[in-house]
Amino acid sequence: MSTDKNNIAVELTGFSGYELKHSKEYDEEITLIGPGTKAGEYFRRYWHPVYISSELGDLPVAIKILGEELVLFRDKSKQLGLVHKHCPHRQASLEFGICQKTGISCCYHGWHFDVDGKILEVPGQSMQTQEIIKEKVQLGAYPTHEFKGLVFAYFGPKEKKPEFPMYDSLNFDDMEMVPYKAPFACNWLQVLDAIVDPIHTAFLHSNMSRQQFSEGFGEVGQIDFFERDSWILGCNTRRVGDNIWFRINEVVLPNFTQAGAAFAADGTKEIYYGRSSFTRWVVPIDDETTICYAWANFGDRGDPHEYNTPEGPELIEQGEIFDRPYEERQRFPADREACEGMGRINIHKNENLLASDQGVAMMRQRIREQIRSLVDGKEPHKVTTLKDSPIPTYGGDSVINIPKIIEDEDSFLSKLAREFIKIQFEVDDKTEKERVEIVTNKLKEIQSRENS
Repeated sequence: MSTDKNNIAVELTGFSGYELKHSKEYDEEITLIGPGTKAGEYFRRYWHPVYISSELGDLPVAIKILGEELVLFRDKSKQLGLVHKHCPHRQASLEFGICQKTGISCCYHGWHFDVDGKILEVPGQSMQTQEIIKEKVQLGAYPTHEFKGLVFAYFGPKEKKPEFPMYDSLNFDDMEMVPYKAPFACNWLQVLDAIVDPIHTAFLHSNMSRQQFSEGFGEVGQIDFFERDSWILGCNTRRVGDNIWFRINEVVLPNFTQAGAAFAADGTKEIYYGRSSFTRWVVPIDDETTICYAWANFGDRGDPHEYNTPEGPELIEQGEIFDRPYEERQRFPADREACEGMGRINIHKNENLLASDQGVAMMRQRIREQIRSLVDGKEPHKVTTLKDSPIPTYGGDSVINIPKIIEDEDSFLSKLAREFIKIQFEVDDKTEKERVEIVTNKLKEIQSRENS
């Protein structure tokens, strides 16, 4: 038996290390996000979280987002500023700047900037010189928005700035939302890919080393993918005893993600319309490093309050804490190890995708289409123009009781998954209270129908 790998015929007889040649060519169109890149321009049309509010004190902090060196600060009037790192005078770093009542001053020569980057004062210069400088020079700055403990920023053209997207999951009743961050030393896309690869939970998080979430995750189940506007959904439908467990992973392009509970759901007890354990953005720091900013969600429709601990959000994120000894990472790998192990930027030409990777292929293709649309002068999809606020989301768990009646039930599980997704789509325009009531009743109707 032979294979054609990168146009080189290789006999599959084992020990083919010499014959197999791997590509070194990155898929630059959809992976590189620096200023002026195609994907970078695409990302710059959206709001992204850039920092956790509680970690920002009275001193400026240097950060990097989308390949740009920046400084985030809060002036003495409590206004947020996100500016280019280097002062336009002599390029001193504003991470050593002095926060003023309004804006920030450079430590080197005292140039004083407002939070929007306009020059307020140039000490040591005549008024005439100051006016000339103010007309010709300013500091690069980006709009910010602070919400529930996360600082967001918009990096694109001012005239293209969208509304801040108010998803329904940002305001669920009786849900405690705890901000957290999760760093990855690799390209953003291989982190995002995992959310539309639900089958990996049965292996990486269950059957390969130790059980990192609940026992039910070890069942592979039936996997179906759905797309709608900016949404890519993966529904993993599992048989757990006499129950059927629908678990929906969700991506809203380009980088917003949600999934079901990490510890509240295991398929053994009935759940009617549970929601996501995290509400999360996968944010590129640069081409080779990524940070996820998110809220861990605790409550009856999220994960149990007992996981609201310093380490809890990391366990919800990947089943293991991030900062642990290398040997432990080898023995019990989680998402960080899987994603970073692909290399700083995964080379897609070296992959061999299967039918279960449909979600990954689908998402990459939709991202590519949106990037090319922008290159052609057409603005990419924005959820704030597609849906009214609050914008409906779909990530979560539901478990209904339907005992097994046929041996091979993949097609049956797939049919139920499609019915469940359709039910959710049909209540997009309802209030959250109405949606919960309607979806719950529909799930109970399905359960009654199939058990009659």
